[in-house]
Amino acid sequence: MTDCITNNVIYVGFWQRVVATIVDTLVVSLVTAPLLYSLYGDFFSTGSSATFDPASLLVNYGLPFIGVMLFWLYKSATPGKMAIKSIIVDATTGDKPTVKQFIIRYLSAIPLGIGLLAVGWDKRKQGWHDKLANTVVIKKSK
Repeated sequence: MTDCITNNVIYVGFWQRVVATIVDTLVVSLVTAPLLYSLYGDFFSTGSSATFDPASLLVNYGLPFIGVMLFWLYKSATPGKMAIKSIIVDATTGDKPTVKQFIIRYLSAIPLGIGLLAVGWDKRKQGWHDKLANTVVIKKSK
């Protein structure tokens, strides 16, 4: 479950990607939690039953989607991946993925979260969402 080197490309392994995911979750929480608190006050902080009104959906799903897409489009990485000095590239060409690939990657990661475990044993450290989008996560060249 460590990094894998193939043809001078270092594929990022499972545990580093877990660290990146934790960093990303903290960043998203730092943005969404204050917004949710400002919208719902103590109702949000007490963990009462979930609300699915338009504002809540926008804050919980829309903003993270927009934020991740912007980071991917401009940096080919989220803050978590930048922290571990990694980028997402097209698995075939090594170039920056297309918008379509990024959207497929994002949307397929949600229901296929279990597919992240595949990073641990796949030779190119691809999760199912990477395979569906034809992307890989590699160490950023210096």
